Amino acid sequence: MRPIGRQVDLFGEPLFRLSLPADYEPFRPAYFEVSRIYLTKGSVATPERRRFVERICGLYPEAEVRECLDTPHSRIELHERDELARHQLGKHILVFGELQAAVRFSQEAGNVCPNYWHFSPYGFCPYDCKYCYLGGTIGVKFFPAVKIYVNLPEMLTEIDRIARRRQRPTAFYLGKLQDPLALDSLTAYSTLMVPFFAAHPLARLTLLTKSTHVDRLLELEHQGHTILSWSVNPPEVSAAFEGNAPSVDDRLEAMRRVAQRGYPVRAVMMPIIPIQGWEDIYTAFTQRLIETVPLQRLTLGGICIYRGARALMERKMGPDNAISVHIDNDTSQIGDGRARYSPQLRNTAYTLIIEAAQRLRPDLELALCLEEKAVWQSTGLRRPGRCNCVL
Repeated sequence: MRPIGRQVDLFGEPLFRLSLPADYEPFRPAYFEVSRIYLTKGSVATPERRRFVERICGLYPEAEVRECLDTPHSRIELHERDELARHQLGKHILVFGELQAAVRFSQEAGNVCPNYWHFSPYGFCPYDCKYCYLGGTIGVKFFPAVKIYVNLPEMLTEIDRIARRRQRPTAFYLGKLQDPLALDSLTAYSTLMVPFFAAHPLARLTLLTKSTHVDRLLELEHQGHTILSWSVNPPEVSAAFEGNAPSVDDRLEAMRRVAQRGYPVRAVMMPIIPIQGWEDIYTAFTQRLIETVPLQRLTLGGICIYRGARALMERKMGPDNAISVHIDNDTSQIGDGRARYSPQLRNTAYTLIIEAAQRLRPDLELALCLEEKAVWQSTGLRRPGRCNCVL
């Protein structure tokens, strides 16, 4: 980390100076082909930002670059009326900008979620999971482009302020609105974030990814303050529902590698999808996961999807896909408004996987994501709140 830029002062003691990564070689990530690049408001507002952006743009000489320096990243229009076509087009567009109020506290209600701090150095994701919950959100629906926000140093300064105010160890989650490692080969943001959290006495980083870009992580001193978690599903499920994404085999290998470097590693198995023969498939995969990776925690979840994201999912796969046919439409009328499987199916699926995990690792921490208290209790898990996004 270069000793230039703005300085973070922790409890009166200089930590280091935060600046955008500079001493690294960017390279094009897998699963992301770029046809158009937008430079929006704030993206090249300083010489440091301009050098950072131009370096990445240079990797895509075939891409059209449009400067919209007076336009916020959220106001760009793709001029494609069909939602599915717009979604597919956005997967090949890269936007540079700055995100104000990038560090936020979640406001979940109507389910058992501890709520947590999260931040966004990226927006959206180049992968094409058919069940993606982000597809129906307002910020993605009308402009589903992949975004890099260049004000990461300012975000970390805000994280420091919040952590000092709270005066206790606090997790800051990365993965709610993006994949945090999918573009790390372009940005090297991990080389700024991991040392920051390693040196911080209170702030901790938790992230969730499908990416296998972990080489940079292996070279960083993390002090156990960065918790790495992967979204996983059995290969049979991933092949059918997780398009243009790293294979599950490669994800497990990435998990194993970072675990060897001492990072705390977690897994999120969500959404569980009841394809034909799913009971045997998930039982076998749970065993393989636990035997391959020294997990700290495993969090389970079914589909939980808002109406807009469900409509886009069914445009991709039809209304009779293996997710939609199991959704209990009544679930969207209660709780948090998301549609889910029936409580009976969720209980059956969670109990199956929990029992498979406990046979091998009785000590393994287990949790559910965005669930109702009654479902937690029906599975025998008595400690709602210790799930993936928190310490």
